[in-house]
Amino acid sequence: MTTPNPADWIGRSRTETDPMHPWAANALVATLGLARAPFGPGDALPPFWHWMHFLEARPRADLGPDGHPATGGFMPAVRQPRRMWAGGRVEFPGPLPLDAPATRHSTIADVAEKTGRAGEMTFVTVRHEISGAAGLAVVEEQDIVYRFDPAPGTPWPAPRQAATDETARRDWSLGPVELFRYSALTFNGHRIHYDLRHATETEGYPGLVVHGPLLATLLLELAGEMARARPIGRFAFRAVAPVFADEPFAACAREGAEGLQLWVRASDGRLAMEASAGL
Repeated sequence: MTTPNPADWIGRSRTETDPMHPWAANALVATLGLARAPFGPGDALPPFWHWMHFLEARPRADLGPDGHPATGGFMPAVRQPRRMWAGGRVEFPGPLPLDAPATRHSTIADVAEKTGRAGEMTFVTVRHEISGAAGLAVVEEQDIVYRFDPAPGTPWPAPRQAATDETARRDWSLGPVELFRYSALTFNGHRIHYDLRHATETEGYPGLVVHGPLLATLLLELAGEMARARPIGRFAFRAVAPVFADEPFAACAREGAEGLQLWVRASDGRLAMEASAGL
């Protein structure tokens, strides 16, 4: 049997629709305890909250051992079993109204196999274009990396220290309940977010892992406060190190020459995520 070449997936695409019901947005407000008025029909979805829509409901038989959908369908067939979300770039050219159907067109933009300190890895870039009742609303490129599980006892790389010169900051600590509810809202079966034994014994983390998209959402919440009702036009972000359940962390920001510089600083000062946002 010929082994599939992951690069053969480049250019594959699919299109999905979603009714954009306001319930998910209101459920996230409750989950995070945000001071927001209830969302209703016609209200614009906040930046990055589209992660709660266009959800993929696959049967258990189609999932991999980590709870993610197995590769080889829309996502390229790769040898590495461990999926990690690395970051991405997003533009928000227009509003995405709630309670009005929207369409997402997704394409495998790039597949690259590399070898680094963590061994052999496959990087996949997925491009999404979301259009709603008001036209094109979101253009997103997601960077996903697949790698092999580390050998038992493999030390974690030394963390980078985060900056401490922020001009705006919001402190957070998210427990297992918040992580479970966000997994449910995004229909994310990745076991590192709710299965403590899998997170610690199989993937080697010291605890449950806070979702990367959730950290990005909290950074955009802070960016929105600093923008003072002006719409965020673009956002780029990169996951650097994990944050764990019940660990205090800070969403931080400062204004720069070309927009906002944002980052997540964990309890020991390590840099967990870095990002930038522009109007």
